[in-house]
Amino acid sequence: MTTSEPASTPAPPSPPAPPLSKGFVVGRVAGAPVIITRSWFLAAVVLTILFVPNVQAIAPHLGASAYLVAFAFVLLLFGSVFLHETAHALVARARGQQVTELAVTLWGGHTAYTGGLGRPLDGFLVAVVGPLTNLVLAAVFWFAYVAAPVQNVPTLLLYAAAVSNAFVGAFNLLPGLPLDGGQILESLVWAVTGKRTTGTVVAGWVGRVVAVGVLVWALVVPLLEGTSPSITTVLWSALIGAFLWAGAGAAITNGRRRERIAGLSVSGLAAPALPVPLGSTVAEALSARVTAVADDAPPSASYRLVVVGPDGVPVAVLDDDAVAAVPAAAQHLTQVDAVALPFVPGSEVDPGMSGSDLLKHLAQTSRGSRLVPVVFAGRVTGVLDLADVARAVRARA
Repeated sequence: MTTSEPASTPAPPSPPAPPLSKGFVVGRVAGAPVIITRSWFLAAVVLTILFVPNVQAIAPHLGASAYLVAFAFVLLLFGSVFLHETAHALVARARGQQVTELAVTLWGGHTAYTGGLGRPLDGFLVAVVGPLTNLVLAAVFWFAYVAAPVQNVPTLLLYAAAVSNAFVGAFNLLPGLPLDGGQILESLVWAVTGKRTTGTVVAGWVGRVVAVGVLVWALVVPLLEGTSPSITTVLWSALIGAFLWAGAGAAITNGRRRERIAGLSVSGLAAPALPVPLGSTVAEALSARVTAVADDAPPSASYRLVVVGPDGVPVAVLDDDAVAAVPAAAQHLTQVDAVALPFVPGSEVDPGMSGSDLLKHLAQTSRGSRLVPVVFAGRVTGVLDLADVARAVRARA
């Protein structure tokens, strides 16, 4: 069964979020900075040193130049990582996300974006395109390697690029967060259950299994082959496993947090609004509230008086303390805009908003304002107090 929510008045686009990663900006993709983090240089040095023996085995005559060839492989590898992240960014932008950064890091890279994935298909497409890019690159490098007439240093680089891209693509398809395969699994569970939070938690637990499996693989496979595990391989696998375990744990925590806040809704938190035309007096506004309260069954005194323009657009909400400070004799002379707090343009919320979507919208549009209007079909229906939202969030923490 599908449900539909009332359409909301679109808010103006929020300014781009600043990048979270620190490093050197070397360009832009999909409107977002491409950042080489400082940790990448450590990865480049380690991988160069690890690859040098392979170069020396093929071309022992190179001497110290073997380090340059090994570094060329590292550039090929991270160039492939960059294309992987570029694919994520382009598809994310095509699916309506605002890409905030592409970062090349110690562990490879990541793409950050805001906006919230609205459908399981969005998450699936954004996730799957990265590993597929690596698999396509692996095929290209492999065919170039096979077509080469002689075996030399360039063919070694082609072979290494093919194998490394195949590994990166296959590894990222493992079905556990924080890997791309975990986001694919999250999207599939989301599509089946209708709950993204369930998909996140499931993919997070599978991610923990993958993290343990990485270390077990490094220890068990050599023993099954009758050899001793390589210390370097075990240490590297332990680092990767720890990284995956931490990412999976963060995903589980985030999924459970989203489950707790899923019950937050505008309709459950907002106070009803009573529109008051711009230019009305305080006396007229208070009289309208008395009439509205009297007409309620059962009576309610929770109406917020909202100043609206000629087109019905909410522009401000009356400050109850300021209204109370107006002497009774002056109420029929004081206009409502003199005792009202203006709304931030574009901060209005839809009565159907809830959960993390609501919190994200408020964070992006309220800009420090405590009160925001609730608007449905161009008409103000309520006022949402962010203090009430904060209390509800704390109660679910």
